[in-house]
Amino acid sequence: MTGRKPPGVPVETWVERQIREAQERGSFDGLPGTGKPIEGLGQPRHELAWVAEKVHREQLPVGGILPPSLALAKEVEDLPERLARERSERKVRELVEDLDVRIRAAVRGPQVGPPLRVGVQDVEAHVARWRASR
Repeated sequence: MTGRKPPGVPVETWVERQIREAQERGSFDGLPGTGKPIEGLGQPRHELAWVAEKVHREQLPVGGILPPSLALAKEVEDLPERLARERSERKVRELVEDLDVRIRAAVRGPQVGPPLRVGVQDVEAHVARWRASR
């Protein structure tokens, strides 16, 4: 890393000089991917595509970075599968009731991100489906 940009030198010139000097020193030789095309170059990309790639690459929990409305929608979508793994009716009720509390809080609170498109879940309907699957 070089020092501060000298006064009177345009930023572009200063940066280009640093790159040229690093190339001459061989600082970029043998880097991973050298000589290979850049994946996805030239293809249209959504402005937040890098976020999705980072989540996938780092195997991050999606619920932790989604806006509350989308995280809750994902939870509602995954709820039947999650409840199917439970062994007790009490736990099934707790899970659905906890989700309902968070949905109500999201409805009452300020909207962050896209609008909330899921409603409070019917605890008894989920319990009945859970019982029927046993």
